[in-house]
Amino acid sequence: MKKTTMILMVFALTLGLSLPLTAAGTEIIGAGATFPLPVYTKMFSAYNKEFGVKVNYQGVGSGTGIKQLLKKVTEFGGTDAYMSDKDIAAAPAKIVHIPTCLGAVVVTYNLPGNPTIKLSQEVLADIFLANITKWNDPAIAKLNPKANLPKTDILIVHRSDKSGTTKNFTGYLTQIDKEWADEVGSGKTVEWPAGLGAPKNAGVAGLIKQTPGSIGYVELAYALENDMPVAALENKSGKFILPTVKSTSLAIPSDIPADTRTYISDTAAPDGYPIAALTWIILYKEQNYKGRSFEQAKALLDLLWWVSHDGQVHTTALNYAPLSDDMVKKVEAILKSVTYGGKPILK
Repeated sequence: MKKTTMILMVFALTLGLSLPLTAAGTEIIGAGATFPLPVYTKMFSAYNKEFGVKVNYQGVGSGTGIKQLLKKVTEFGGTDAYMSDKDIAAAPAKIVHIPTCLGAVVVTYNLPGNPTIKLSQEVLADIFLANITKWNDPAIAKLNPKANLPKTDILIVHRSDKSGTTKNFTGYLTQIDKEWADEVGSGKTVEWPAGLGAPKNAGVAGLIKQTPGSIGYVELAYALENDMPVAALENKSGKFILPTVKSTSLAIPSDIPADTRTYISDTAAPDGYPIAALTWIILYKEQNYKGRSFEQAKALLDLLWWVSHDGQVHTTALNYAPLSDDMVKKVEAILKSVTYGGKPILK
């Protein structure tokens, strides 16, 4: 792609403007969730090296990713919060969801020596409700008798932008705590009882790392990338589970719906991590729109087929869990339903 064309595309994405997606099929434009950004960066780089196809993905948050797809600024969006029936009905055309991997929403913090701490469901909710405001609170100390907990205030850090990570985290708190469900609820944005906001997973991780006494939530890769501690969270079975690829994979249920739109937190698996989350790439089911060529639509479908098959090899090294065999089959069926001019693109 010529330099001038690329500059115009970046300028359009920045301003939320719309451009015809008629560029050569060697470049695909997407934007959205920061939750999977580390693994997408690796996947798309590997895809470019193997096939010569550039994937320009901007980590702008799930809410903005959905908005840009709806405006047809991008060819695909990334989101950790699936679109509701109501939202899909209000879209310009039918949208489908392609799950790409699973991640763990982790609780990370900044304490002297950064010990690994345990947090029960009740204590976790009470911290983010600001019912527990000191690190040496008896409820935290009881769970962590060997930890040297300071007398300092707890500073909550949360997302300031529309976020699928927030949707998954607040959705979990809504499942496990009635007070949270009644007073705050779940969503890509919520009215937080207390704390400071930061944009994107990287922003939350950065603010926590530089702020003693802080606590917040990010995708596991961001905590590990920044050498930050993560809490062992109590799951439905009463076990305290650390987030790993294995414990995240154990959270995958066997009854994923055909359209793959589901949340999987609060698993019943005895050794499963309680805040596991799917992340999706969303696109229009009918790809013949706004001057798109068949070749461009085929390039997008080929990319998504590779991501859900060969591309899965890149997940575990970056601490994401790969799709299960059952989910891969559902992805295949969805991709084969995507059309150009009413005819399936993939045979």
